[in-house]
Amino acid sequence: MAINRRTFLKGSIASSMVLGFPNVLRASNEKKYRTALIGSGWWGMNIAGVAAQCGRCKMVAMCDVDSRILDPAGEKMEKLTGEKPKKYKDYRELLQKEKPDIAIVATPDHWHALCAIAAVKAGAHVYVEKPISHTIMEGRAMVNAARAAGRVVQVGTHRRVSLHNVSGRKFIQDGNVGKIGMIRAFVLYGGGPEEPRKNIEPPKGLDWDMWCGPGPLRPYNGDPNNPWGGGIHPRGFRSYLDYANGTLGDWGVHWMDQILWITGEKWPKTVYSAGGRPIKGPPILTKEHQTSDAPDHQVATYEFENFTVYWEHRQFAGNPAEKAENVGCYFHGTKGTFHMGWLQGWTFFPIGKGEKIIHEEPQLHKPDDQNIKELWEDFLAAIETGKRPVSDIEAVHYSTNMSLLGMLSYKIGRSVKWDGQKEQIIGDPEANRLLRREYRKPWIYPADSV
Repeated sequence: MAINRRTFLKGSIASSMVLGFPNVLRASNEKKYRTALIGSGWWGMNIAGVAAQCGRCKMVAMCDVDSRILDPAGEKMEKLTGEKPKKYKDYRELLQKEKPDIAIVATPDHWHALCAIAAVKAGAHVYVEKPISHTIMEGRAMVNAARAAGRVVQVGTHRRVSLHNVSGRKFIQDGNVGKIGMIRAFVLYGGGPEEPRKNIEPPKGLDWDMWCGPGPLRPYNGDPNNPWGGGIHPRGFRSYLDYANGTLGDWGVHWMDQILWITGEKWPKTVYSAGGRPIKGPPILTKEHQTSDAPDHQVATYEFENFTVYWEHRQFAGNPAEKAENVGCYFHGTKGTFHMGWLQGWTFFPIGKGEKIIHEEPQLHKPDDQNIKELWEDFLAAIETGKRPVSDIEAVHYSTNMSLLGMLSYKIGRSVKWDGQKEQIIGDPEANRLLRREYRKPWIYPADSV
């Protein structure tokens, strides 16, 4: 018998009430949390805007190494709240002087570990963006530091609280898709060849050495007249493997997280990935010019005990050939196929003749079609109740590991066997060395990674 959308919409709303804790917040002691933003770019300001408007947080400070981004962000926050947050270029100085109750870490990926660990050690609860880390052992250090400090660390995987994701998870877990044998996760976008960008001197107002931080000091290749222009900084960094892990390390974490959250698994047994840059062209890095170096397409296979996960991304040949949404996961089961999407909600395609397709629309917030508000409410509730947040740092460490293992396999060109309990690759010393990396001096790799 087909299950109608209304039944699962009610389940969605009920589940979201459990996850969002709106009543808990109203019944609390109404403490105002002194909140700081580390990384005041586009997405960081989305999070800070939600924090500032929730009525429970006072934005006391903002930090960014680029004054061309920090100054307008400070002005925007002042207009939003009527209060003027202090501005810093160094997160360490911010933490020492302001001693915030909450720190939002929305820096590029290669800075997440150092900023988040410093924040919890300074006594702050942390909301950190995904992926939590650039290497696997950084993520483990973040988990260990959070637990040692007794701080709540929420990760920005807001799909865990999106209403259609919550109801879709329940639909699958109730057995409506049957036994699942394969899951396909994907992000498919258009694009084309990449032209090398000229290396130039960093513009005034940008501390490029600090931006690169523990990563290699690459030449700057952005637009000196437009802080939001192309190049590595601020939006292009995820295509440069010194600072991020490409599309799999960006978009992939959302969908790997959905897979683990829905299935209850923590890690795969084996991982194999391949890909390349046949359209963007070979990576270039000279004194005069550079390109990105992340793959323009990639596939990865993850073997679990009872099912296989297949990842695919592509940055070319964007066209209507894929009629469904170009992001998400397909859960293939004995009763049909379930598509967990983003802007199009979720859809179940049953295999039984005469059974109707079941669909639920999303309920997302502007700007950028997200559910940060619900995740922030869950974050505050976890601080006040002592419970783990829905996107707890350890859970999303496992999700991040899925993407990072795929990138590791891609880099070494062979499959890896993963011991998720010990967080080691079995029988491959060369691959194990890639679980961490050397930091550029004077930065020191987190000591809490073991």
